[in-house]
Amino acid sequence: MSKFQFKAKDWNGKVVRGILEMADKSQVIESVKSNGLILLSVEEERDNVFREIHRKLFVRVGLKDVSSLTRQLSTMMTAGLPLTDALSLLKGQAEGNMAVYEIVDYCLNQVRGGQPLGKSLEKYTNVFGEAYIASISAGEEAGVMEEVLSKLAKNLENQDEFNGKVKGAMVYPVIVVVGMLIVAFIMMIFVVPKLLGLYADFGTAKLPATTKALMAMSDFMVDWWFIFPIGAMGLYGLLKVGDKNPNFRLKRDSLKLKLPVLGELTKKTTLSNTIRTLSMLLGAGISLVEALRIVSKVAGNEVYDQAFIRIAERVQKGFSISNSFEETAVFPVIVEQMVATGEATGKLDEVLLRVSDYFATEAEQSVKSLTSAIEPIIMIVLGIGVAFLVVAVIMPIYNLTSSF
Repeated sequence: MSKFQFKAKDWNGKVVRGILEMADKSQVIESVKSNGLILLSVEEERDNVFREIHRKLFVRVGLKDVSSLTRQLSTMMTAGLPLTDALSLLKGQAEGNMAVYEIVDYCLNQVRGGQPLGKSLEKYTNVFGEAYIASISAGEEAGVMEEVLSKLAKNLENQDEFNGKVKGAMVYPVIVVVGMLIVAFIMMIFVVPKLLGLYADFGTAKLPATTKALMAMSDFMVDWWFIFPIGAMGLYGLLKVGDKNPNFRLKRDSLKLKLPVLGELTKKTTLSNTIRTLSMLLGAGISLVEALRIVSKVAGNEVYDQAFIRIAERVQKGFSISNSFEETAVFPVIVEQMVATGEATGKLDEVLLRVSDYFATEAEQSVKSLTSAIEPIIMIVLGIGVAFLVVAVIMPIYNLTSSF
């Protein structure tokens, strides 16, 4: 695919410029003309290596940016603005955010050249996700873009709000744990060796077991401290390599779901996100089998990824969706019951949305329970560590003074 700059006029005489990515110049000409424009010129654009490197390294768009962009586009189109005018306004508003500006500018050029918005967004699948792009494409085909954008905006806002609550609840425990590890690392390498150097003349036979253990740990940390960053990088690399293997991902994600407290939180969060996405896709008019396959790619957990794939395969073979959910033995009973209700009433998307809200509420409660449990555990661990350090350092002094 090559990039082509084009210049054209609409029927009102307004000059329109844009960039299209297509196989050859003839496709560009056909696309521009099919959009009702009078083509003036077409030139192939040469790639800018430095601009491409900058885009890959520094262009980042978060969930909040996508949510805000979708809500603004929904509001403009609901008010009756054509898609090109709405994108032009968004482009002007996004000048302070180069990442968003680049996306809107690209989509605007593609739409002006005759490409659908859903097709234009495929270049940024890593930003918007397959479910988002599929919903936009379905909305364009059915002529209900305003409704789809409104549902997408609400879905993204709910997801962003939930993620914010989870992150907010975990900030304090994470800061305390990281702080403890940093302090422990500094103490064992720089402080403890100097304190224990006072006992060098005593001989190890005269030192208490706690002091000997502290000295052994400190000596190990001083001599082999580099093992920890190397080990961390090695573990990260191993996980990255293993992430390409479905069996490894399945075992890893199954283990995650079995962890105390954290497993339940992961399960409820995944269920909330996947079921909400499935509801949104069905509401956008996407077929059930296709919606299930899309959700299987965005679940983020191999256990549920494979479960949704199996459900899609069974539904395609003619099995009922409620029976297919039950057959996986992965989903809670409430999901199976509510899916059966939605299937019987013909309002599956609405029922799934209620189920998603239920699990989102449950996940919030799990987060509160987790933070409530973590705080006293941190205090206990911190207390034990300080007590061990005090005993290991003070006990030899006490033994020395009591011997006189």
